[in-house]
Amino acid sequence: MNKKEILEIRKQFTPDRCAVTRICGCYVNHEKEKKAELKKAFLSLPEEEAFKYFDIFRHTLSGTTGKNLLNMEFPLDQEMPGGTQEFLLKLRDSKLTDEILVEEFYDKIIENYEHAENYYIILIHAVYDVPGKASDGEEMFDASDTVYEHLMCSICPVNLTKAGLTYNAETNNIEDRIRDWLVEAPLHGFLFPAFNDRASDIHNILYYTKKAEEIQPGFIDSVLGSRIPLTAGDQKSSFQAIVSDTLGEDCNYETVRNIHDNICEMIEEAKESPEPVALSKPDVKRLLQKSGVPEERLSSFDSQFEEIAGNQEAFLASNIANTKTFQLETPDVIVKVKPERSDLVEIREIEGRKCLVVAIDEHLEVNGIEIR
Repeated sequence: MNKKEILEIRKQFTPDRCAVTRICGCYVNHEKEKKAELKKAFLSLPEEEAFKYFDIFRHTLSGTTGKNLLNMEFPLDQEMPGGTQEFLLKLRDSKLTDEILVEEFYDKIIENYEHAENYYIILIHAVYDVPGKASDGEEMFDASDTVYEHLMCSICPVNLTKAGLTYNAETNNIEDRIRDWLVEAPLHGFLFPAFNDRASDIHNILYYTKKAEEIQPGFIDSVLGSRIPLTAGDQKSSFQAIVSDTLGEDCNYETVRNIHDNICEMIEEAKESPEPVALSKPDVKRLLQKSGVPEERLSSFDSQFEEIAGNQEAFLASNIANTKTFQLETPDVIVKVKPERSDLVEIREIEGRKCLVVAIDEHLEVNGIEIR
């Protein structure tokens, strides 16, 4: 799913557009025990309660594609009878009215989700009547011929509110605040099936993680059965290893700077596109060629890529290059430069020592003090 498709589904979580038919919930304590459950038609919830759920649902579809929102596909074995895809389809088609299936879903999560404290599992069923689009991009609600029936799961931590003092209007006193258990914004979740090309795609699932490096591999593998993607950090370190190993002794400052500049240029050129810039193996090879990597070094590129990246088909450009800063680091010094002004930094040999030389035009501050 791209940014536009995610946003289209996210927009449904409002009172006017609500497509949610049923909600189920399970509160799990730190000992992995089910303490309370919810099973209701969503529209039967009190208005204020529904608003708070809408906020949780929107959070489950928030963040950066490729970091917080990961598109994952089912391997072929999970699309066979008895696979996780079949289970999720049964759960969706039951419209969450089959209590045995819902309880089995909770049990799968409790067994495989790693969280030491209390949490609340929220599962919803929704039916979105996808409106057609006119040539100018406007929605035509009377021209729909596609129905997107889906599930969404949000897993929220439940924590005790902080101790403190509060004002009691009835007694006109400052008193000790009553601590209670608060359902917080979700840490993880998923949308199934994916909404690709504005239609159901049962071969894919959209996974949400609040923290990009904490993706819960056991949960993904056992509950969703999807291929576990490299996190944003793993993509960056893998790409860096491929570049370093391919260049070897030719891994110099100019080449690395050219690679960074070329990636930033690709991101800038595609900034209006809903699809993130992804670099497959051939794309990475072309990037290295364009950046000045000698052809003799590229002879080992294919083997280096496959050895390091494994099953990773592509790297997201936003995960492997920082478009906001260009950083040079030694054991004792870190220099950060705006990417478009990386030309201000050079490596020179001065009196037999390699030195970083930073060009200074007119203004220089040290600890906030202007140097004259």
